[in-house]
Amino acid sequence: MTFLSRIMLLKSRAHFSTDGQRGGVTANNLTIKGAGKRKSQMAKNRVGVVIAGFCLVYAVIGGRLVQYGYAQPETVSSILPADRLMASRPDILDRNGEVLATDIRTVSLFAEPHKIVDADEAVERLQTVLTDLDVRDTYRKLSSDSRFQWLRRQLTPKQQSQILALGIPGIGFRPEKRRFYPGGPTASHVVGYVNIDNRGMTGMEKYIDNQGMADLRALGMTTDAPLEPVKLSIDLRVQNIVRDVLVKAMDKFKAIGAGGVVIDAHTGEILAMASLPDYDPNNPVGSEEGWLSRMANATFEMGSTFKSFTVAMGLDHKKINMNSTLDARYPIRLGGFTIKDFHGKNRILTVPEVFQYSSNIGTAKIADLVGTDAHKEFLTRIGLLTRMQTELPEVAMPSQPRVWKKINSVTISFGHGVSTTPLQTAVAGVALVNGGKLLNPTFLPRTREQADQIAQQVLDPATSTDMRFLFRWNGIKGSGKNARVEGFDVGGKTGTADKVVNGRYVNDKNFNAFLAAFPIDNPRYVVLSFIDEPKTDKGNGAALAGNSAAPMVGDIIRRSAAILGVEPKFGEDGSALLVSY
Repeated sequence: MTFLSRIMLLKSRAHFSTDGQRGGVTANNLTIKGAGKRKSQMAKNRVGVVIAGFCLVYAVIGGRLVQYGYAQPETVSSILPADRLMASRPDILDRNGEVLATDIRTVSLFAEPHKIVDADEAVERLQTVLTDLDVRDTYRKLSSDSRFQWLRRQLTPKQQSQILALGIPGIGFRPEKRRFYPGGPTASHVVGYVNIDNRGMTGMEKYIDNQGMADLRALGMTTDAPLEPVKLSIDLRVQNIVRDVLVKAMDKFKAIGAGGVVIDAHTGEILAMASLPDYDPNNPVGSEEGWLSRMANATFEMGSTFKSFTVAMGLDHKKINMNSTLDARYPIRLGGFTIKDFHGKNRILTVPEVFQYSSNIGTAKIADLVGTDAHKEFLTRIGLLTRMQTELPEVAMPSQPRVWKKINSVTISFGHGVSTTPLQTAVAGVALVNGGKLLNPTFLPRTREQADQIAQQVLDPATSTDMRFLFRWNGIKGSGKNARVEGFDVGGKTGTADKVVNGRYVNDKNFNAFLAAFPIDNPRYVVLSFIDEPKTDKGNGAALAGNSAAPMVGDIIRRSAAILGVEPKFGEDGSALLVSY
């Protein structure tokens, strides 16, 4: 084969080879394009599956959220929302802005039993910090099937840090607020206290809840934002003086109870009110004996202090006047009872002498002149037979005979047969000296203008003028002498009542009271004190009101008059000044 022939043969092979390769390239392109479409479709399917999966997950979550939204709170969680646990109560202040009650932040200890590894070990560790822990009860809680259990409410910061250091799994702390009373028992019966859940139980704490705060809390509408403080009419300085006087009198006379109140005669504001025994609202548990406010929530026969109202009734009904005389020479026998005078003069007495010598016979005759029905109407009008209206929730209802007969009217005239609260007696006493205006007592600030709008005229102003004279007369010449304070014109009426034991009056257990006002020429304040079952070296009941309750009022006025803004007056006309060198 020639050289030329070989070249032609190679070209021919090359030509066929190129055509085959071109055909192969076309076939391969079709193969690659088909595989790419399949892979793209698979990717789209996978993305769709993932999207569907996410949609399903979020649909389940959304459904559960809706379910929780419609579920009752108890089925959602055993732990209250933090904002409800931390809900604030308003501070309680005295009239000068001194804090009587406030909130402080604290924590409470809880457990999640399902996370507790060893209940026995957890109890043993907790007991090293909380030494008074109830081991059996705590073990029961930690070994239960529940998901939440309170272990101890309101821990101290030191206890919290010590428990944290123990490192017990399943143990936690919840922020709460605790009510703190800086004055302790000083005004416990007025301020009241709250329970472990910060809900008002007594006193003005309960009053605050009754004004709508409890309803807001129940609806979950309270927050931890500070609230506007609640200011009371109480003056903490005077309150402390009153309580201190009661404590000393209780100790001196070995009495079972005592009480005192100071009231503004023109506004009805309570400046101070205390009752013993009392309690510390910071730790009310275990002080059950002191929970009862003997001033407002207990009733007593007020004894001869009621003679003030009997004489005022006679004057107001025009049955007697200041120049009238009453025959007190002989005892009165009525319905099998004999009524006689404790300090009888056995002679005819003037009205001031009836008041001064506290004549049972004289007041009984005044009640007889007025009549039984009018007597009952008068005591109702002056507020002694109905439940007193005030902010304090704990107010007792007075007791009286179911049917008033003449014998009832006679004995009630000198303070036996009707039981009222000491606070109620003081409030009625305000009307005797302030011109005859009855004012519902208030523990909130009240101006004189506001008081005039709600005052009820229950006595003729002339009757009130006469009663101020009689109070002053008795303060100078009668049983109120031991309450007089130099520079301050104090007048009042004592009451020594035998107590009822097993349905009978006994003469060795007394309830002594003194109703007073000062300065008596133009009274600004009414003060009442009482002491229950005072004792002396002479035996039970030997301490009469003039020697026990009256000096208590004198001490209160002596120490608080300057704080109350009452200036002393000396000399016959009050123009002399006390000069100290």
